[in-house]
Amino acid sequence: MSVKFCMLALCAPLLCACAAHPGAVIVPFSASRFHRARRLEAPPPQRALPAPAPRIIGPILKLAPPKPPLRSRSAVARANARALLNPRAAFFREAEAIYPYLPNALYRLYAAPGEVSDIALQPGETVTAIAAGDTVRWTIGKSTSGSAQGREVHILIKPFAAGLKTDLVILTSRHVYHLLLASTRHTAMLALSWRYPSELVAARAQPPLPAAAVPHVHLGGLHFRYEIHGPHTAWRPERVFDDGHKVYIEFSRRLGDSEAPPLFVLGRKKHPHLVNYRVQGRFYIVDHLFRAAELRYGRAPQRIVEILRQDRRARPHKSSESWF
Repeated sequence: MSVKFCMLALCAPLLCACAAHPGAVIVPFSASRFHRARRLEAPPPQRALPAPAPRIIGPILKLAPPKPPLRSRSAVARANARALLNPRAAFFREAEAIYPYLPNALYRLYAAPGEVSDIALQPGETVTAIAAGDTVRWTIGKSTSGSAQGREVHILIKPFAAGLKTDLVILTSRHVYHLLLASTRHTAMLALSWRYPSELVAARAQPPLPAAAVPHVHLGGLHFRYEIHGPHTAWRPERVFDDGHKVYIEFSRRLGDSEAPPLFVLGRKKHPHLVNYRVQGRFYIVDHLFRAAELRYGRAPQRIVEILRQDRRARPHKSSESWF
């Protein structure tokens, strides 16, 4: 009796629907078809796959690499600071920075993005290897200039951004160059080269000069405490020194009468006075010491090269352009 009552209760809504809609078709109810439709509408949730393990290239270090002792690090920092040569005003000739070549020295080069820095090597030497710490963010190229006899190698440097630092090692058939590169926003050294004092001294010592071209100098008491300032002309002195009694002004070559500049000595009030001197070979010889002098050539505007003597008690001025 209860089963019949339940069937009637379930069929009552269907009968009412049929009475309201005479053309409706009654479809028999199936539980299995109902559950199958639910499975099609709501797919089962996907399982989260585990993340792949990272791929490790190279040896796996279980422990962090040990740091060098503090004393060793400070010793390395002090050694690098002593060996580093930074650009100074006395090193520049126009836009080219000319460093004195010293073995095992470090040379600073400032570069900027969008500009090329040219490193010119000694004419005649060949490059065997070039190595840099950061070759991804720095562009390093090589080119040559000149004829076959005096061919000159150029290393071209350009950074991709400002605030970068790296080192550069250039191995040649004659020298080894160690450079520290730093990139800035706008400041760049466009040209860089070297002078080689020891080689110049050795080359000058090989060919014997006539006795009349070399003055007699007391070698035991020479003082090279003079600075040279002014334009880089053909008659610019290479070095100035004295023996305690006389001053010797040395030029790069013998000067002719048409290009020999007169020498003026400056007094205490910096008034120039024409002084007597002798010309011997490529030397001007002044018979007394002076604190300041000028070599003047041409009419207005005159080209003036200053010669300044340093005080004996003062330390040698590092920015002097006389490196010999």
